[in-house]
Amino acid sequence: MLAKITIIAFISLLLIFPGNLSAQDNNPVPVQKTSKLKLLRTRDFKFADIGNPEIAGNVTVTGGGFDITAGGADIWGVKDEFNFVFIEKTGDFDLAARVESLTATHLYTKAGLMAREDLTPGSRHIYFQIFPDNKPRNKNNGGFEYQYRQQTGGEMKAIYPARFDGTPDFPVTFPDTWIRFKRTGNKFTGYTSTDGKSWKEYASFTLDLPQKVYLGPAVTSHKTTEPATAKFRNISNIIR
Repeated sequence: MLAKITIIAFISLLLIFPGNLSAQDNNPVPVQKTSKLKLLRTRDFKFADIGNPEIAGNVTVTGGGFDITAGGADIWGVKDEFNFVFIEKTGDFDLAARVESLTATHLYTKAGLMAREDLTPGSRHIYFQIFPDNKPRNKNNGGFEYQYRQQTGGEMKAIYPARFDGTPDFPVTFPDTWIRFKRTGNKFTGYTSTDGKSWKEYASFTLDLPQKVYLGPAVTSHKTTEPATAKFRNISNIIR
């Protein structure tokens, strides 16, 4: 059973250093192979509504994953509203999950993997996420996007695909939309896959988040009066 926690906001003084961007260009995207996944124990996760969304979130535990139903205005701007299923993770990680489906409540409904400094609405974080489909969006013709907030309470930014039209380089392919989020030091890299073995790098970003972060699936409906549901499966550490 997951434990739901109540968030109490706090203010802290932080030393902020700029991140470094490594986005996709028009060169062929290299494919990285992995061969072994280790499922994480669902009982080790907690969940919380961040930013006090009008519709409270709900999480159902499934074999190796979660059905996450969330409200929330968005994960964007200077503060966030979403449901977060997380562990506290210290040091490097290489986390993967298969997203079986995501309700198309809104064009900008989002689900993905997040590393977050704290559980306040304006926290610094990095978020590698998907949309419900491959319809055109701002500077994006596919279903993946990489977003981040460098400063507490600051505006979020996004890394978009190199091409904004034509056949998407990074489409969502439900029920086999795999997402991978890797930390090496202060470098955070997002990958996509259709089989959980062959991975295309989407983008990376360097940000001085603490050694210990809150890590896991994050979902927002982008519509305060209607929830969205994301089905996360095969939540795993990549061993090699």
